[in-house]
Amino acid sequence: MTDSQTIPQANPQTTYRALPHGYVPAPNILKDRVILVTGAGQGLGRIAALTFAKHGASVILHGRKLSKLEAVYDEIESFGGAQPALMPLDFLTATQADLDGFAQSIHVTLGRLDGIFHGASHFSPLTPLASIDLDSWQKHAAVNLLVPAALTKACMMLLNRSTHPAVVWLSETHAIQPTPYWGPFATIKSALGPLATIWQGELSSPEQVRFHVCVPGPVACPARSISHPGELASSLPSAESLAPHFVYLMSPRNSSADAANPHNALYVCKFAAE
Repeated sequence: MTDSQTIPQANPQTTYRALPHGYVPAPNILKDRVILVTGAGQGLGRIAALTFAKHGASVILHGRKLSKLEAVYDEIESFGGAQPALMPLDFLTATQADLDGFAQSIHVTLGRLDGIFHGASHFSPLTPLASIDLDSWQKHAAVNLLVPAALTKACMMLLNRSTHPAVVWLSETHAIQPTPYWGPFATIKSALGPLATIWQGELSSPEQVRFHVCVPGPVACPARSISHPGELASSLPSAESLAPHFVYLMSPRNSSADAANPHNALYVCKFAAE
C-alpha cells in the first residue's frame, strides 16, 4: 500500500501523499519538541496547536490578537499540556527585522525549534478577478506566502539544529484545482508547492528539514463559513478530524517516508488509496 497517489481531477502528473492506513499517533509522539504554530488563535491553526500540545509538544502560539492566543493558552493548560509561549505579530506589517527578532526570541526563550506549522491565513469572500484591487492582492500575498517564507528563512538556523524538523504550510483544494472566484487566495496558495519543492531540493539531505504543503479539504472552519455561507457546518467533517494528519506531518517518525519521497511535498488530508 503506497502513500502516494494521483489527483484525478488535476494535472495527471500531480501526485500527493496521504495518511497511511491504520496510522494512530502515540500519545507522546511530539514530547520534548518545540513547534511554532502561526495563526494559532482560531481555525485550523488553533486545532493544530491543541493537537500538538495533546501529543506532548511545547507550542509557540502566534497570531495577531493576543486575546485569542490567551484563550488557546488556557485550553492547553486545562488539559495539562506543556506551558505554551505567546508571540503575537501582525504579518501585514511585519518586516524582515521583525521576523529575525521573532526567531531570536524563540532561541533565547526556548533554546530550540523542531517545527513550524503555518496556519496563518488571509481570506476574503469569493470575488471575480475583475473586482480585485492591488491592496487585496498584497494582503493575500503577504500573509499566505511572503511573510511565512521569510519567517521560515529566519528560523532555519534553529530548525537545522533539530533532529527531523518539519515545516508545514496549509494550502487549499482550489490551489491545485483552480476554480472561478477563488482568485488571490488560490493563486497565492498555488505557489506553496513550488516553494516547498525548491527549498527541499536546495538542501543537501531531506533529513535536514522536511517541507510539506497540506491540503485539508472541506471541513467546518471559519474560512469555510466565508466561502460557503449557506452551508451547514454539521454536513462537513469537523476540523478536529484533521488532528492525525497534522501530527503525522510534524512527527519525526514520518522522516523515513519523506526520505523515500524527498521532492513530493504535497499532502492531502485523506487515507492512502481512499
